[in-house]
Amino acid sequence: MSEQPPYLRIADELRQRIAEHVWEPGDRLPSRAQIGQECGVGENVVRRAQELLISQGVLEGRAGSGTYVAEPRERVRVVRSSAREQPSGSPFRQDMKALRRQSDWESRTDAKVPAPAEIASRLGIAEGELCVRTTYEFLADGKPVQLSTSWEPYAVTGGTLVVLPEGGPHAGAGVVNRMAAIGVTISHAVEQPEPRHATAEEASLLGIQKAALVTHIRRTYYSDEGRPVETADIVVPAAHCEIVYEIPISR
Repeated sequence: MSEQPPYLRIADELRQRIAEHVWEPGDRLPSRAQIGQECGVGENVVRRAQELLISQGVLEGRAGSGTYVAEPRERVRVVRSSAREQPSGSPFRQDMKALRRQSDWESRTDAKVPAPAEIASRLGIAEGELCVRTTYEFLADGKPVQLSTSWEPYAVTGGTLVVLPEGGPHAGAGVVNRMAAIGVTISHAVEQPEPRHATAEEASLLGIQKAALVTHIRRTYYSDEGRPVETADIVVPAAHCEIVYEIPISR
């Protein structure tokens, strides 16, 4: 059996010290050099161990100050699955309802925004082609748990009742249901998750420390004709949210 990587061993050691109340919530940890010397490893190993525990919500990093034991906070489970799409209503609202949490969101829509190069590439349109851009801040029990910026080609929804995602008779129904209302059938979505550090703006909106770890998901919905009809950048704080993917099995 292969030996456990050193950073996982150090993470277990730090977690054990917290469980035994050697360090309490709000306490600042010793320096990485000191922990490394005590545990017989290098600072880079300690850094990886701390980053793991930060992503799990056990620790929190404060820019220019150090690493601290985080206050206990239940992580929100965010389910990513086509099976979560409902005939009516928001998938986020359905997820929060299943967790018995109060859900809400704030949004802002800007119509006819020229597509930046990366967004244009993801949507298969020319750079500068007009899109409808909507920014979201999703809340669970009044606390921010997810940010999203959505782009839809104006050529797809312009002049229809669903041109504004949060306006009209289909407001808040989700991309799949809104597109169905104008005869566009979504066949599948592609998501690319990756970890990174939060920007200053994201940290402020999510109520997390600057440069805290987040999961950045690039999602694109495709019609049954293979055309991208929406793409979004979704940002979830790693310490506060657990992302789970459900994979439907065809029979």
